Order: sequence, then structure tokens, then C-alpha cells
Amino acid sequence: MYHLNDSKMKNYFVLILALLSTMPLIAQDSVPADTSYWKKGGVGTITFSQVSLTNWAAGGENSVSLNGFLNLFANYAKDRSTWENRAAFGYGIVKQGSDNAPVKSDDQINLSTKFGYKLNKDKGRWYFSSLLDFKTQFVEGVDAEGNRISNFMAPGYLVLATGVEYKIDDKFAFSIAPVTGKFTFVTDDDLAAVGAFGVDPGKNSRAELGSFLSLFYKDDIATNVNYETRLELFNNYLENFGNVDVNWQNVLFMKVNKYLTVNFQTQLLYDDDINIQIDNNDDGVIDEEGPRIQFKSVFGVGLTYNFGAKQ
Repeated sequence: MYHLNDSKMKNYFVLILALLSTMPLIAQDSVPADTSYWKKGGVGTITFSQVSLTNWAAGGENSVSLNGFLNLFANYAKDRSTWENRAAFGYGIVKQGSDNAPVKSDDQINLSTKFGYKLNKDKGRWYFSSLLDFKTQFVEGVDAEGNRISNFMAPGYLVLATGVEYKIDDKFAFSIAPVTGKFTFVTDDDLAAVGAFGVDPGKNSRAELGSFLSLFYKDDIATNVNYETRLELFNNYLENFGNVDVNWQNVLFMKVNKYLTVNFQTQLLYDDDINIQIDNNDDGVIDEEGPRIQFKSVFGVGLTYNFGAKQ
């Protein structure tokens, strides 16, 4: 369990939750009688797999896995103004063997809101843009020995960015924000004590000033096949300039029928402030420690339900 002993951290966390929780209320107050300016919807996916072996000569273990993903959006567009809101949640568990406890295979919370104002009223695709993006996870994560290595709000990331964006409908957007604040939170005191996720040992947060570049593309690349990619790059002006933090996510949805889909998701991360411990020969001794490329992939066949408009 983690404990919020730092009063400043409590204030930061309460402020973040207050901002995010009031988004629907703000939207409700600002929506006119004609709600055609709003486009709302989402997609939810549940995938399940099981492997059962009895007297299997080739060996192996029984396994069960369950993954869920929910992506919601509410976008507003009127005249020269746009307001885009997104909430994405993912969680998965896997149990292998009869004696092993289930472990998580996916865990993500991503909330973002972005305001845009078209620079040219009649022509052009350039917008002034301001972004708030928040990321964390639901529950703690452990390593192979059962040691806690992450938790809710450990890490938590908050990005506040202001810049310009080039956008083509809902399919493509490119933005660059030369003034960006990136905040890393580690509210688990045990992890904070060892300086996990780039915070100074004993501190619960870290602030960075830099530039933020993002790229978004989504389209149907074939019949019943949709591809979405998001690339986010952050460069710290004050420390290790040129060492760019990378977050690249890809989602491929293949629709079999109204409810059944095949989906494939990948995420590539690189953060120069996060050290990864490497045991090269599996002897329990750490041989290397330093920043590394992190990669995750999730493949599933399961039930998908679309509601509201298509983004």
C-alpha cells in the first residue's frame, strides 16, 4: 500500500482529480440545445483465452488469461473551436499453472483533454492547441520475485502543453508544443525512497520543462480493418537535452462480425530517467542497470461493442 504523507502531493493529486472529474459537468453546462456539435462514443473489448493440458507428452502448463479495454471519447466542434476528450482504460490478468497466483498482463489509465482554435477562420488546418494528458495504472505491479515495482500513481504522469496543431478531419493530427510541463508522480513511499521512475530519492514528484511533439493517425486501411497509431515525444530543455522520451502506441482492429473482433496492440516506451535492471544469466544477480527500450504487445480475439458515433 502507499501513503500520501507529502501535503503538496495531496494537493497535486486532488487538483488533477478535480480537473478531470469536472470535465463532464463543464461539457453539460456548455452544450447548447442543439447537441449536433458533439460527437460521442466508444468501444469496449473483452478477450479470453485458455490452455488446458492433460497427459501432454510435449509438456507445458495450463493457463487462463483475460483482457479488457475501453476507449471513450466526447468531441466538440463549432465554428473555429474544438474540444476533444478521451478516456482509455485497459486491464488484463493471466494465470499459468495450478499453483501460481494470477498476475497482471496489462494495466493502463489514460485521460486527456485538448482545446483547439483554428488560426484561419475560412482556410487552413492549423490550430492553436492546449493539452492536458494524464496517465497511470490501477493496481500494483510486481517482479518475478514478488517485489512491488509499481503502483497506482507510481508512476503517474501529467503533461500540460501549449502549441500549434495541424489536423485533417478526424484521421490525422500533428502537433508541436514548445512550452510543455511534464510531471512525474511516485506516491508509493517505498518506491519513492529508492528514486523509482526518475524522481529524486525520498521525493514524490519530479517536474520537467521541455517541448512536446505528438502524431496521431487513424483510418480504415482495408475492409473491416482499422489502424490507429499515436506517437508522443518529449524533450527536456534543462536536463540531458536531446534524450527524447518516447511513447508509441499502435492498435489494429479487425472486425469479424458485429461483435467479434481480432485486435492487436503494441506500445513502445523509452524514458532516459527510468532504469531497467538486467540479469543476463538468470543467476539472481543484476549485471546491468540503465535506460532501455520497453515494449509490450497484446493480441486477442474477443467480444467488442461499439456505442455512440464512430470516431
